[in-house]
Amino acid sequence: MKMPADPTDKKKLNNFQQRVLVGLGGGALFIGAIYFGQWTFAALFLALTMLGIREFYQLLTLRGFAPNYNAGIILGSALFVLTFLLQLKAVQLTVLYALPPILFFVFIAELFRKKEQPFVNIALTLVGMLYVGGSFSMLPILGFLKGYYSWQVIMGTMLLLWASDSGAYFAGKTFGKHKLFPRISPGKTWEGWFGGTVTAVLVGYLISFYFQDLILPQWIGIALIVSVFGVLGDLIESLLKRSLQVKDSGTLIPGHGGILDRFDSLVLVVPFIVAFLKLF
Repeated sequence: MKMPADPTDKKKLNNFQQRVLVGLGGGALFIGAIYFGQWTFAALFLALTMLGIREFYQLLTLRGFAPNYNAGIILGSALFVLTFLLQLKAVQLTVLYALPPILFFVFIAELFRKKEQPFVNIALTLVGMLYVGGSFSMLPILGFLKGYYSWQVIMGTMLLLWASDSGAYFAGKTFGKHKLFPRISPGKTWEGWFGGTVTAVLVGYLISFYFQDLILPQWIGIALIVSVFGVLGDLIESLLKRSLQVKDSGTLIPGHGGILDRFDSLVLVVPFIVAFLKLF
């Protein structure tokens, strides 16, 4: 006797199809914007900076906090634009002296908002600005490592992140037994992390033949940074969501959650890659 179809199976299939379609579309948008040129790259990540900061503040408001949306988004966006213009050599380095006074406008603005816990609001406004805006503002440095815009390091970083995530997922599903950080993310395992690391290193090795802005040791170094700090970035965002008692950071990306859900690893990885390439 044929059993009736379970309606939940159809729903799960539709969700999976949605994730795949959105993932493919988003991947094509990313690759196209990064590859096409410096202006499309800047437009893409400026938009992500603004949306990411806004999403961070929206999460906080769920628990009764009152960060200053306008100040945080404007300052985080300005930080990205300033870094981009510095790499273009469109402004002088001395403009950085203006940053500390500008940041103190967050304090001044709180005088007029008449909100409870004003210094908590100030702190959370600055945290959101630096957590998302500070990290993404370092991406133009990677884009202009050669003194002119080149997509290779940014694209390579994204490919290594995707490789690490995919390797960790399949290795975790197949071999995962020992929990990596059960208090924060019960699904992650040491076996998954090891699989992700191996996959990233292998992809880094292959990338070095085609993306020659960097040499092999640098690509391997980035692969290791991605493997370690990408996972930590994911855990930090999980810690944020767990502390605020939410499942996803947002609903902007159908089937994938919010901006922070998709780019939590990139947020932490970028500053470490910039430091690695500049210091070594």
